[in-house]
Amino acid sequence: MAIGWKLHGDGRTPPPGEVVRPDERLSWPRTAGIGAQHVVAMFGATFVFPVVMGLDPNLAIMMSGVATILFLLIVGGRVPSYLGTSASFVGAVAAIRAAGGDSATVTGAIFVAGLVLAAVGVLIHVVGGEVIHKVFPPVVTGAVVMLIGFNLAPVVATVYWPQDQWVALATLAFAVLCAVLLRGFWARITILLALVFGFVLSWLLDATAGKITSVLPGQNLLDGAGKPCAAEGPYCVATAFPHERVNFTNVKGADWFGFPDLHAPDFKTSAILLALPAVIALIAENTGHVKAVAAMTRDDLDPVLGRAIAADGVGTALATAVGGSPTTTYAENIGVMAATRIYSTAAYFVAAIVAILFGLCPKFGALVAATPGGVLGGITVVLYGMIGLLGAKIWIENRVDFADPVNLVPVAAAIILAIGNVTLQVTDDFPLQGIALGTIAVLVGYHVLNVLRRPEDTGGGMIAPGEEEIGGPVRHAGREPRRPGTPTSENHTTDTPNNDAS
Repeated sequence: MAIGWKLHGDGRTPPPGEVVRPDERLSWPRTAGIGAQHVVAMFGATFVFPVVMGLDPNLAIMMSGVATILFLLIVGGRVPSYLGTSASFVGAVAAIRAAGGDSATVTGAIFVAGLVLAAVGVLIHVVGGEVIHKVFPPVVTGAVVMLIGFNLAPVVATVYWPQDQWVALATLAFAVLCAVLLRGFWARITILLALVFGFVLSWLLDATAGKITSVLPGQNLLDGAGKPCAAEGPYCVATAFPHERVNFTNVKGADWFGFPDLHAPDFKTSAILLALPAVIALIAENTGHVKAVAAMTRDDLDPVLGRAIAADGVGTALATAVGGSPTTTYAENIGVMAATRIYSTAAYFVAAIVAILFGLCPKFGALVAATPGGVLGGITVVLYGMIGLLGAKIWIENRVDFADPVNLVPVAAAIILAIGNVTLQVTDDFPLQGIALGTIAVLVGYHVLNVLRRPEDTGGGMIAPGEEEIGGPVRHAGREPRRPGTPTSENHTTDTPNNDAS
């Protein structure tokens, strides 16, 4: 890919209704501002999930930047996405560590899973995206995108919001007001402005109202007898205690520069078998994310779908080869694009470079980690909700018919399974839950019901005649899916899909 972007208009604020396309950019200072939003959006999960898996968070941040640059190059800049830490392996990692595996065993298992994902992506690229459309029609991909977003709701409700509900509410209100009342560039950095507002508000409340009493994950751990304990678990839980909303203790003690610790992967068959099922979820997740980006940009991204999946696999393999965390395209950053309508890959290159630099700066990691939970609670309400509604957008634009039980029932079941984070204990060491379980439910349910239904039945992802198909062909009643540019029943030829975003 030739690195370069066309300047959108005068490089300042796009007129209302216009978007900045992937091959365009605003002025570099404004692009840097959007890149900063992407860093903020991905940082929380990219930093937290390695901690949960017992891996180095600064190395995860640095390698996320490297993987993102590699991803953008592999897809030729056509899919604006950021590769942050994947949560799909958290369950597998917990099982591996419970069986006595160390960090090398964990990264070795995920490394192999990354190679398998890359191979699947290459296969899809060779045989064509139609195989994905057959397996993941719009009714399924819309459901996957929706459950990816809404599955994050419990994180807001149980982790962030309770830490400081009033700051969360104020931050949420500020973000909504900025999105509606501000104009131009300022409206497009709403999330960053809300973060700064919440941070300042929390600091002012510490100075005026004093400490707040609430639960902070991993802190003030007590057992059933009320005695301090070391490791959080079923019999050792975090409990409420008075604390400041903004704590800079770790920031002051952190170094300005430091290279993360690296380690080589170790390969054990039992650990690899535990990690491989996550590949299924990653295929669905990446497909859903690419569909979401295609729905927003109104570009036909089917030709690069296989490359996107392969790029994620390569990114995961590269990151874990040096001891880092698995990667995946990030729904959080898709939410930022939905809010800003700026799809420029230049902003993602900026975000990736900044992430690499921040990965080399422990003090910055400590600063971002100091963001009050209440602030994150207000911001994530908006971001996660936007992600979920992108799934509904895919359904609407593809005229998915929910009067058809083949569409309705699997989607309804999958969303509840994912949002409720229901767990299916397949074996003692292999649980399926949340997004993975919901994805399998809608995928298997849809195709099984299609096989079982009578041939004369109709429905199953109906699209109105003469409408373009966004997100790939779906099953039509009594006829093959119509391809763009072919005659319709009215004996006229449709235009090819319009790639200009509306």
